[in-house]
Amino acid sequence: MMIPVTLLTGFLGAGKTTLLNRLMAAHPDQRFAIIENEFGAAGIDGSLISPGATQIIELSNGCICCSVRGELATALTDLLAQREAGSLAFDRLVIETTGLADPGPVIQTFFWEERLREAFQLDAVITLVDVCHITGQLDREAVAGAQVAYADWIIITKTDLAGLHSVPERLATINARAPLIDVRELDAHWPALLATGGFSLGEKGLLPEQGLRVARAANERRNAFGQKMPRRSWDDAIGSLLLEADAALDLDAVSAFVDRLIAEHANDLLRYKGILAIAGEPRRLVFQGVHRLAGFDYGRPWGEHESQRSRIVLIGRDLPEDALRASFAACCEGMSLASGH
Repeated sequence: MMIPVTLLTGFLGAGKTTLLNRLMAAHPDQRFAIIENEFGAAGIDGSLISPGATQIIELSNGCICCSVRGELATALTDLLAQREAGSLAFDRLVIETTGLADPGPVIQTFFWEERLREAFQLDAVITLVDVCHITGQLDREAVAGAQVAYADWIIITKTDLAGLHSVPERLATINARAPLIDVRELDAHWPALLATGGFSLGEKGLLPEQGLRVARAANERRNAFGQKMPRRSWDDAIGSLLLEADAALDLDAVSAFVDRLIAEHANDLLRYKGILAIAGEPRRLVFQGVHRLAGFDYGRPWGEHESQRSRIVLIGRDLPEDALRASFAACCEGMSLASGH
């Protein structure tokens, strides 16, 4: 059985270590291995983690990013070796990144390394957001926007100190697919947080109805301004784009669309996922990816009275929305012409 992995991220001071301790306290029956990434040579946060962890590994040579990915892979391989030798037993791995880390390279590590890909199942990225400071962080820090963009769940912290104001709307504009949870209500959500399936080829984590409404509203606002809304700050470069179609799609046309999408925009595509209706195929086609890493699989059949609506959610930086929308629409138009409509 593959080992589930939870990635905790969030900007400095958002409360990641506190949440990690709450996680372990709420699940005393589970054995956790922890990888704690710190910025600087002297570790501090590791000493703040409760003794409930089976194993704590500290990576202390800077942010987890491309330059330290090798150290992360080595740490993961060492954990596996100890587990296989019977010297270490754990049920779940949690990685807590430094507040200055871009989660992208961490995520990709689990797909690039064959042994890690076979042993670990990346389940979810949980991003913590400090409601008191997130607006300024998004205005000033590129990594704060990236942490929000990669999330499967966004947990709002310090809500006892400040109101939410426009924070949920701004976060949803960046990432419409991640549900928002008030940290004060966290305990009720542990079962879902620990069984997200955010990186599995299933329907989990595509887009809740609330997210669909947000993405559609954002699309409408962008359309009202022509191509893009006027920018408030740099983080407006990251956003959610929703592509929808009522028609069944041609498989070859969809494959060509995704191939072009990855070839032309992979560096700016942070997360993407879709459920598609394919002509002549009773099952829904599910695909998802991070940058250039993408996977496809057929899921459950469409219900007899279920609307076969295709949806793709793209979360990325400075995506050419009009061009992508037109390219996706061409997949539908080809089917309409073939049907004589």
